[in-house]
Amino acid sequence: MEEQEWLLNKLTDLFRSSRDYKQKALIQATIETIEEQEKRKTQLQGELDGTLWSPGNWNGS
Repeated sequence: MEEQEWLLNKLTDLFRSSRDYKQKALIQATIETIEEQEKRKTQLQGELDGTLWSPGNWNGS
């Protein structure tokens, strides 16, 4: 998590300092991709936890 925060901070700094439209667009898309990946990771962890702790799945089927 710390690495992701560091990366997002660096990308945000680059975005703010850039004057090139294409570079800013690429940086913004990268930031959005990282945030979406983190969101999906959290959702999948919750889904996995729910599946593992579901009593219906305890019978080994």
